[in-house]
Amino acid sequence: MKTLVLSFALGIVALAGLPGHAQAVVTDAPAYGPVAGSDVVLEDLKFVARPVVVFADSPSDPNVERQVRMLLERPEALLERDIVVIVDTDPEARSAVRLKLRPRGFSLVILDRDGEVKLRKPAPWSVREIIAAIDKFPSRREEMLEQRPSGR
Repeated sequence: MKTLVLSFALGIVALAGLPGHAQAVVTDAPAYGPVAGSDVVLEDLKFVARPVVVFADSPSDPNVERQVRMLLERPEALLERDIVVIVDTDPEARSAVRLKLRPRGFSLVILDRDGEVKLRKPAPWSVREIIAAIDKFPSRREEMLEQRPSGR
C-alpha cells in the first residue's frame, strides 16, 4: 500500500504504508489517520473537500514522514477546513491523482474545493503555513463570513 488518504472527517486510525507504521484500521469513532486511497478520484472530492496531496518517489522519503507527522499535529485545523490529505509514494502505480497532478519527486500540492491547484511546494509545510494559505482562498473567506457574519 503506497497511496494513502488522511481523512479527518472519517473515523480512521494509524498510519499505513509508511515505514514504522501499522496498517490502517477503520472505525466509527472520530479519529485521525489514513485509509488506503489508491483508487482516490479527485472529482469525487470536488466541492466536498480541499485535497492536500503529498507526493514522493518512495515511501522512505524523509520528507513524506515529516510532512505527515506535521499534519497529524493539528488535525482539528484541517477538519475545520474540510481538508483531505492524500499521500502517494508510488510513481509506478500511476494513480489517477498522480497522473492528473504530475509531481516530480517530493511535492506538496494544495487544491481548493473546485478542484483547481492553488499551490505547489517542493518541501514540507507546517499546518500553520497550510491553513494560512487556505484561509486566503476566496472560497474559504466566504465560509468564514458565513460562519461568523459579524466578523466583516
